[in-house]
Amino acid sequence: MKNINFASSFKYAFEGFLFAGKKERNFQFHLIAAVVVILAGMFSDLSLIEWILIILCISGTLSLELINTAIESVVDLASPEIHELAKRAKDMSAAAVLVFAGASAIIGILIFLPKWMEIIN
Repeated sequence: MKNINFASSFKYAFEGFLFAGKKERNFQFHLIAAVVVILAGMFSDLSLIEWILIILCISGTLSLELINTAIESVVDLASPEIHELAKRAKDMSAAAVLVFAGASAIIGILIFLPKWMEIIN
């Protein structure tokens, strides 16, 4: 493996992000959800701690989705035929995204619901 310089590593990371944003449906969904949550946060008077939690949830979900996509790509390369272990690896990496996204949704509800209830009342 070639030794790459620091700037090149950022270039490759950006290329990976762009690829996922253009080609991966689940990553696109999470990006749209992130934009919606950020916009909601801008109109909900979030505290610094609430913003930190929102940013951690968004970045964690996007990161796990990227890892899931990478795992699926490597598994598909290593095992183009259907194999129980390949399926298990892909299912578990997808489950990791689901768990974190579910927890993020709950955190979002806990942050936003009281603020929106206050506005309604």
